[in-house]
Amino acid sequence: MTTFRSANGKQHPALAGLFLALVLWHPALPGVAQAQGSNGFDSTKAFEHLRQQVAIGPRPSGSAANVKNRDYIKAQMAALGITTTEQPFEGRTPLGPVTMVNIIATIPGKSADRIVLASHFDTKLFRDMRFVGASDGASSTAALIELGRVIKARGAPPFTIELLFLDGEEAVVEWSGDDNTYGSRYYVEAARKSGSLKSLRALILLDMIGDRNLTIRRESNSTRWLTEIVWGAAKKLGHRAFMDEETTVEDDHIPFLKAGVPSLDIIDLDYPQWHTAQDTLDAVGARSLQVVGETVMAALPEIEARLLKN
Repeated sequence: MTTFRSANGKQHPALAGLFLALVLWHPALPGVAQAQGSNGFDSTKAFEHLRQQVAIGPRPSGSAANVKNRDYIKAQMAALGITTTEQPFEGRTPLGPVTMVNIIATIPGKSADRIVLASHFDTKLFRDMRFVGASDGASSTAALIELGRVIKARGAPPFTIELLFLDGEEAVVEWSGDDNTYGSRYYVEAARKSGSLKSLRALILLDMIGDRNLTIRRESNSTRWLTEIVWGAAKKLGHRAFMDEETTVEDDHIPFLKAGVPSLDIIDLDYPQWHTAQDTLDAVGARSLQVVGETVMAALPEIEARLLKN
C-alpha cells in the first residue's frame, strides 16, 4: 500500500496508540502459535509464509528477489494442487520499462463466474534503506496463500475462486498519476479485452494486515454491500479490530471499481512502520493474520449466497 488519506483528508493517520488497549491482544513474539480458527484458517501456517518472504529481503518489481518471491508463491500453490498461470507485462515507470508478472491461481467452482481474492506481493523500491515489507506486501500475500489452502479443502465452491497475486502495486518513484497499481490496472484491462471481465463478480483485496496493533477501518471507496457482509462477519467473531470509522484509500481495488466490479479493500491504515526500515517481523503478529483470515472465510459463504441470488 503506497498512499492513503483519512476521511478528513489527513495523510497517513497515526491513531494506533489511541486504540492500543481497546483493539485486541497480540502475542509478545511474532511467531507465537495461534489456535486454528473454526473455519480452518491457521495463522501459524500463514505466518510462516510471511517469514519466508521477509527472509528473501526487499522484493521490488523487476528484481531477482521479486522473481524468487514469485517462485515461492507458485510452489505453495502447486503443493496445494492449485493451478497457477503467470500474466507478464511491461510496467512503464518513471525509471523506464520494468518487467512485472501477476500470478493467477484458480480454484475451479461450480460456476465459471469468479470471486477474486487479491494481494500485491511486491515491495516498494528504496535505495537508501533495506525495506522488507513484513506487513506491506508479505502479510496479505501470506494470508492469501493460507486462504487458498482452506478454500481448496472445502471442495468445489459455488463460484470459481481466483487468488490474484499482483505485482507492481507500489510506486516506483512517487504515488501520482500512473506510477502505481501497475498489476491491477493491467489485469483489468486484459480482462476487458478478453471479455472475461463480465464473469468477475466480486473482488476482496487484502493489504497491510500484519500490524500487531491491528486497526481496520471501512474504506469509503469500497462497495457498500461487501463491506457490510465482511464487517458483520467480523462482529460475529468478536474481532474489534474491524472499526466502523471510515477512511479513504487508493489501492489495487480502484481499477476494479472503475470497471464496475464490486470491490472491497481490507487494510490497516494505522501502521507507524509503513514504508520504513522497521516494517519487519518485530512489527507484525500472527494473531492479526488470524483475525483477517478467519473473517474473510466467515464472510465468503454470505458473499456467495448473495451473488447466487443475482
